[in-house]
Amino acid sequence: MCLLLTSRACCKALTSNAHASIICISPSGEYKIETKATDLYLSIIVPAYNEEHRLPQTLRSILSYVQARAYTAEVIVVDDGSTDRTASVVADLAATNPTIRLIRNEHYGKAYTVRTGVLAANGRLVLFTDADGATPIEEADKLLPLLEGEYDVAIASREGAGAVRYDEPPLRHFMGRIFNLIVRTLAVPDIRDTQCGFKAFRAEAARKLFGNMQLYSSPTRTVQGPMVTGFDVEILFLARKWHYRIAEVPVQWYYGEDSKVNRLKDSWRNLRDVLRVRWNDIRGRYRRG
Repeated sequence: MCLLLTSRACCKALTSNAHASIICISPSGEYKIETKATDLYLSIIVPAYNEEHRLPQTLRSILSYVQARAYTAEVIVVDDGSTDRTASVVADLAATNPTIRLIRNEHYGKAYTVRTGVLAANGRLVLFTDADGATPIEEADKLLPLLEGEYDVAIASREGAGAVRYDEPPLRHFMGRIFNLIVRTLAVPDIRDTQCGFKAFRAEAARKLFGNMQLYSSPTRTVQGPMVTGFDVEILFLARKWHYRIAEVPVQWYYGEDSKVNRLKDSWRNLRDVLRVRWNDIRGRYRRG
């Protein structure tokens, strides 16, 4: 089941000695999320490859966001074998802020990097976001309350009423819509944007989905340069196949001039990944354990 939500959720945090509460206002009315003050509520995963320049500002924004809320959180930065000072920058920040954890991988690509962070997460909810902050962390206020309701997965979408794309080149947008048409035809027909790098899960669903990935789940060999893949399609295909409830939420998204997407190479790799997902399903590799 997948729902495209076109309305904005607005949340305000309250706190007491023993509990944290999030008061959310949605079109269906006001409701409260309760969590023990000692529980780890949210894990934010940030995969990073050669991000020494953009990552510090993204982390500052994330830290400001979580510090303004009553619930507890951790920020897990998974370094994907960077050749610049990414890991050192994160280590310096972590030394003065215990909210941040650093995990260092060899360079196996974004899919394995995100998987590493998700499986290391301790929060009741798990969110992953890109290191460039293309989707502002404040957009999480639209996703997280849904996971306290009837949904298991809440994904940001750059499509639908209320979604805004800033500064995206027309050719990139066109190619993305062609890819999504292929994805909807072959894999997940009811999701309009599988590739936005801002997705949230209940912890149980996250562990089950990422623990059963077939694409890029094993570090068989290191890669060269940035590696954008179709792992999002596999995760959403599994979620739909296993009847997890998915909410697709329009967000604001900012195109970065330093985007690491290679239009030709990454388009071909993503198309191949979609075909591999279908082939894996035909071969019975996605049986729920």
